[in-house]
Amino acid sequence: MTLQRVYLVAGELSGDILGAGLMQALRARHPQVEFRGMGGPRMEAQGLKSRFPLETLSVMGLVEVLKHLPELIRVRRTLREEALAWQPDVMIGIDAPDFNIGLEKQLRAAGVTTAHYVSPSVWAWRQGRVKKIANAVDAMLTLLPFEADFYHRHHVPVAFVGHPLADELPLENDRNAARRELGLASNAPVLALLPGSRGNEIRFMGTTFLDAVTLLCQRHVGLQVVVPAATAQRHQELRELLAGYPTLAQRVTLLEGQAREAMVASDAVLLTSGTAALEAMLCHRAMLVAYKMAPATHWLAKRLVKTQWISLPNLIAQESVVPELIQHAATPEAIAEQIGQLLSDAEMRHGLEARFAAMHATLQRNASERAAQAITALVAGELLEAKPDGG
Repeated sequence: MTLQRVYLVAGELSGDILGAGLMQALRARHPQVEFRGMGGPRMEAQGLKSRFPLETLSVMGLVEVLKHLPELIRVRRTLREEALAWQPDVMIGIDAPDFNIGLEKQLRAAGVTTAHYVSPSVWAWRQGRVKKIANAVDAMLTLLPFEADFYHRHHVPVAFVGHPLADELPLENDRNAARRELGLASNAPVLALLPGSRGNEIRFMGTTFLDAVTLLCQRHVGLQVVVPAATAQRHQELRELLAGYPTLAQRVTLLEGQAREAMVASDAVLLTSGTAALEAMLCHRAMLVAYKMAPATHWLAKRLVKTQWISLPNLIAQESVVPELIQHAATPEAIAEQIGQLLSDAEMRHGLEARFAAMHATLQRNASERAAQAITALVAGELLEAKPDGG
């Protein structure tokens, strides 16, 4: 079956990147396809006629959402009416689940085939949302295999398409080349320190990480530490924080960006959880995940989150491959002890690097092409399997 009209809705930068890749893959299969909906510059470059600017949906926090709720309702109503008038072959919501799942439900009830690309963390908390998702979409496209397992158990049609980051990063990388690029010695150990991309992560973890690094530098002669700052603001915050650690001045290199280069150059990575842990895994580097949050947030998370792990490498492996130190366990002494073990045990590091390379290969599926294949099959009425191999 040839697709003629595809309606897409993305609400943030990551969704714009995914959407552009999917559109390119869909056009390769269906040269006459037209795109409408909402997206950013990358999706517009692929031919999308965007009804609203990408940042329209970029509202974070309960108070901010409530303040913008009338506008969000108006945007959703406008998109629904436009989609119904245009009668697309399929509507695809890309991430932004709080907005898109509701829109998908409305369109599906009106007879439009719907799909959602990128699963919300329904497997981790508020699992009851899966019933709402089942009523809203004809298929879910997941980036990770354990997510597909979850939907399979709940009888929601699903396709595991792989992760775009796994496609982007090579299965082989050169540690020494990365060290040369960053001006690091090739014959001394390197620790990559990623304290987080958000200000509150720097606030909760910054001094803990630097206290741990101080201990590590006392125990490991010649240790080089690279700290890539996610943004200009984080760079300034980290520079001010490092000013309080004069003994680290000769050991720590503060970078503007270059997180991947820092991880590839490293022997071990110390980081907060999130996408950075997945990226470290895809760089095939041993790591420690340490995370602190506000006490009230931690109290609530312990009662709501249903997973045994917080880091994506462990969730993908479904076992404790990466050590995790959470809240009170994330002390400078415990962090220094764990990282010290990784730096001292080359056999352990090499074993983890091989394991992560194998995990990388399972995620490197040409996600955009497989997503386009799944959408084509869905519109053609072919049954999507809910199996982790994406078959």
